Order: sequence, then structure tokens, then C-alpha cells
Amino acid sequence: MSYIVDFKNVSTVGLESSPVADALAGLRANEARYFMNKYKHEFTVVPASESQKTLEDVNRILKEERKIEFAAKPLETSRFQVENIKWTFVFYEDGLGINVMYTVDDPKKRAVGLKLSEGMEVPKELEGKFKFARQKSKLAGTIRGSFFVIKGGYERE
Repeated sequence: MSYIVDFKNVSTVGLESSPVADALAGLRANEARYFMNKYKHEFTVVPASESQKTLEDVNRILKEERKIEFAAKPLETSRFQVENIKWTFVFYEDGLGINVMYTVDDPKKRAVGLKLSEGMEVPKELEGKFKFARQKSKLAGTIRGSFFVIKGGYERE
């Protein structure tokens, strides 16, 4: 069942099993606010159990591009297109949020973003591989983020 993320009244719905549920909910709400402000798009998530194809696509990109396979349990995903960009998000139980930005018409503007919720440790799979910049958010506290450019081509729905 899908859930429209409310960035005015932050809720942990769907994220309750996370040890950093409040911070992860803030991170998810921060993303929702961005898409509403920039694109007038309602950010909707679905349980990971209902989005196997989305998880397979993200896992393939992570594995083929950087040999990354996360042990953390995925809780929710989101997949949509605004303008010429296809977006995919996965929110993990440990507090990690991943987004895949894939422009339809420009292969040079494709990347994977990695965001760490406040209070979580850097996942072992990312230790020493990325430098994380800090960003302050009223909704999420301090978000640590990094990214990498997607070099391969991935046909996506």
C-alpha cells in the first residue's frame, strides 16, 4: 500500500523497525519537501515487500558500478519521473537512504546519492569508499551525504 509522505507532520509510518526511525522519517520528509518545492510532485513510498523490481534495479546498479551489496533490510521504495529525470529511492532499516537519478536524455547526468540519517554509523559496505558532506535539515537534523556518477547504461522502466 502506498503512502504519501507528509513533510509538515513527519511520521515514522513504515519505518518503525529502524533504530533511527525518527531521523529516517525526517530524511524521507526532507526528500518529500524537495520534490514538492521544486517539481510540485507528491513523494509517495511503497513497502519494499511490494517493490521487488525496484529493489532489483537499484541492487544491480550498486553491484555493477561499485560492487556494493547492502546487508541492511530495505523498508520502503519510491519510483517516479519528473520532467526528464527518472528517480528511484530506497530507505533502509539502518537509516540509509539511496536515490538513483537517471536522466532520460543525458547519460552524463546520472548518479547514485547516498544519505545517512542522523545517529547512524557509516555502513560497512561504504567505509573508506566515500567522503560524506554534512547538510543541516530542519526535518532531519544533520544528514551526511555522498554520491557517485553512473557510468554504465541501464534501461529502466
